[in-house]
Amino acid sequence: MSAPTPIRIDFVSDVSCPWCAVGLNSLETALARIGAAADVEFHVQPFELNPKMGKGGQDITEHIAEKYGSSPEDQEKSRAMIRQRGEAVGFKFAMDKRSRIYNTFDAHRLLHWSEEAGKQKELKHALFEAYFTNGEDPSSHDVLLRAAEKVGLDRAEAQAVLSTDRYADDVRTLEQFWQEAGIRSVPAVVINQKHLISGGHPPEAFEDALRRILQGDEE
Repeated sequence: MSAPTPIRIDFVSDVSCPWCAVGLNSLETALARIGAAADVEFHVQPFELNPKMGKGGQDITEHIAEKYGSSPEDQEKSRAMIRQRGEAVGFKFAMDKRSRIYNTFDAHRLLHWSEEAGKQKELKHALFEAYFTNGEDPSSHDVLLRAAEKVGLDRAEAQAVLSTDRYADDVRTLEQFWQEAGIRSVPAVVINQKHLISGGHPPEAFEDALRRILQGDEE
């Protein structure tokens, strides 16, 4: 049996992006299918869809109408499609509980810190669940602390991060790096720092792309 091929995955995303929740679950399904063929090094990378969002957030229907010009009817169709895509990869969207969109900068700082403990993916899942399934505010420190505790991170250490501006410069530097690399929408999956897969694709699409990349990078 051949040794697994080392592969680095940078998952560039935002906590407030529904397609990122779909994309993460879908990507993990694809990686499970690939199995021992790949030795994966996984990094969650920051991207803010609304970096200037103020405290308290904004009504989600109003925000999407202003940003994308979508009518309430179009938005409802989009939400129905997202719910279906989420169900297909084991993620539950409770759209009726998500009435506002919020600033996510502190969530990204906490995610950056969680990498030290090897809990980035776990925390990312917990934050997606808090916002999209439970309808909680991902800018709330209480929500962030509960998510950190849920995945086994130390609450006091998480509180110390959130009560200061720790990792703020690191997150902004990374955000700028990915923007300068050409990332304009998320999720963006960057493989081995040179292959880009954009969007919340079904598992089959991720699996096919990953197998092709693995084969090409081995040659």
